[in-house]
Amino acid sequence: MKILSIQSHVAYGHAGNSAAVFPLQRLGHEVYPVLTVTFSNHTGYGSTRGPLIAPSDVAAVIDGVEERGAFPAIDAVLSGYQGAEAVGEVVLDAVARVKAANPSAVYCCDPVMGDVGRGFFVREGIPEYMRDHVVPKADIVTPNQFELEFLVGRPVSTQSELVAAARELVAQGPTAVLVTSALTSDTPEGTIQMACVTADDAWVVTTPMLPMTVRGGGDVTAAVFLAHYLTDGPEVALSRTAATMYAVLERTHASGSDEMLLVAEQDAIAHPDEIFEISSIA
Repeated sequence: MKILSIQSHVAYGHAGNSAAVFPLQRLGHEVYPVLTVTFSNHTGYGSTRGPLIAPSDVAAVIDGVEERGAFPAIDAVLSGYQGAEAVGEVVLDAVARVKAANPSAVYCCDPVMGDVGRGFFVREGIPEYMRDHVVPKADIVTPNQFELEFLVGRPVSTQSELVAAARELVAQGPTAVLVTSALTSDTPEGTIQMACVTADDAWVVTTPMLPMTVRGGGDVTAAVFLAHYLTDGPEVALSRTAATMYAVLERTHASGSDEMLLVAEQDAIAHPDEIFEISSIA
């Protein structure tokens, strides 16, 4: 598969394209990374250096990829954090042009806005822009539970409410919704869940909760899920994504590293041990 990935970039560590590109490549896919920022490190360190890339420059890079004749062969567009509406417009324009060249191409959007405990960490107006303009244009969306609750405008407390909320997004346009970091009253103690919901099916996978916080995990999750979704469909994608993410994060936690051990644990990306049962909850 060929994937156009429009995201941020960091030199140190893994976030945005610096988290998404290597897993996609390790899974055998060709990636065209387009950078929206180039920072020294992710902002979780409290300080960062490097420039935001002007939306016009991001668009120019995409124009150049199109001029190489790549668009008809692109199978998917992937986007993550969008720091401004102008960047979102560039992404949506690219999606429209790729789909015009290849109607079977899909758009996977990680609607990065915030998280439980942190609240919103994007500029004012971005959550509403994602909800009203970006999510309805996506084929796959990968919100965490906090973002899902914002997108539907209500809390999600049970597994059935989570499925109903995800299906509300599906009704707006997406084919599949991957809900990451799900914690409901139905989640067993000491675990965390990930759910994939389509119009007709819903599955959940449960993994042990690790006592850690890592930046860039959502970027890897969206990329790995998209890769497997393209080749094997949503149910297999959920199973393999859960297996990969747990293996990478468990090894990262055991090592005490502040950054994901993506390269060291690349076998868990290419050949994940699918040890977690997928349950149908449709």
